[in-house]
Amino acid sequence: MMAPAATELGVELHLLAGSAEASAAQVISRTTLGDFRSAEDVLAFAKGLDVITFDHEHVPAEVLSALVDSGATLNPAPEALRYAQDKLAMRRAVDELGLPNPRWAEVHTAQELRAFGNSVGWPLVLKTPRGGYDGKGVLVLDDAAAADSAAVTAWFDRAEREHTGLLAEQKVPFTRELSAQVARRPSGATAAYPVVESTQTHGVCDEVIAPAPATSPTHLAEAERIATTIAERLGVTGMLAVELFEIAEGDGVAGTPPGVYVNELAMRPHNSGHWTMDGSVTSQFEQHLRAVLDLPLGATAVTGGPGGYVVMKNILGGANQDLHSALAAAMRRSPASKIHLYGKQPTPGRKVGHVNMLSQTHQRDEPHDARRARLDRTRKDVAGTAHILVEGEVGA
Repeated sequence: MMAPAATELGVELHLLAGSAEASAAQVISRTTLGDFRSAEDVLAFAKGLDVITFDHEHVPAEVLSALVDSGATLNPAPEALRYAQDKLAMRRAVDELGLPNPRWAEVHTAQELRAFGNSVGWPLVLKTPRGGYDGKGVLVLDDAAAADSAAVTAWFDRAEREHTGLLAEQKVPFTRELSAQVARRPSGATAAYPVVESTQTHGVCDEVIAPAPATSPTHLAEAERIATTIAERLGVTGMLAVELFEIAEGDGVAGTPPGVYVNELAMRPHNSGHWTMDGSVTSQFEQHLRAVLDLPLGATAVTGGPGGYVVMKNILGGANQDLHSALAAAMRRSPASKIHLYGKQPTPGRKVGHVNMLSQTHQRDEPHDARRARLDRTRKDVAGTAHILVEGEVGA
């Protein structure tokens, strides 16, 4: 999805892909096949490039070090990227910055896990420090007995082999999840996008609404402050997404007052920013290119004006194995929807595309109830379009 923005800016992309069938390899003509875990492959790929950036956080530290030693320019740099790669390092950094974390601990044994759970209360969330995403590498533990389960024991055994601990977190009683995105150039300039509401289903992002509706100005400002502080203080370059838990007034519990709390970080274009492709002056993909190349950053406002919303709905693999067979029916269902397909083979729960739709009004001083009804209609339209693509339609 970065390719169209690069074409418009006259920027040539060179891709390292593991397969010629990879989504990006289908649209980027200059593609090298190789393994991102191999220093030899990555160093050969990097020769002659102006800037190297990433679409995931899983490049090994030794490969990043080899790139730096070769003189390559990496944006974000390894010193910043490690906070997106290692959740324990991220939690420590957020504490050091004085930003709001859930209560957490690094644990190495079931005994330490039980002690932490007994101190902050059950249930808990247990995470692997590296490699988890879309609900992977996450376990919810309901009580102290779960600390001795086979799954937890296997995680501790693997962590011991890797000479690390596991991340145990208080299960935050959040009202909803928010995401704050900010871009930062190497020279220091930043640009923040409107804070959005995201809904997760089975650990996978399902829907995003931009800007987050019915959010207190205090929480919106705090979410943006958190993202900008992390970008500036950790030296992030490119796009940064900070996923947040919001606890609304009246929903807090003992030890967790109302406010916003950091959940996770991503230093790249992020699923919660896909709405920007059709709903912002500058998409997150163009902004990432601008930022890593140290070009002036683009405007970030929602294009629908003060009353505008953008709804993004993920298309997750389902019964329909041929998305294009249902494309015409999906377009007829909602002509105002913008459909984006990724060229991936659908498997259950896999992100294979998304649908965006802009909801706006030309009415001055639109009543709150009317605005909410308009947003609900947009959400229904986007969900209906995605459903056709996921399930298919006979005769489409």
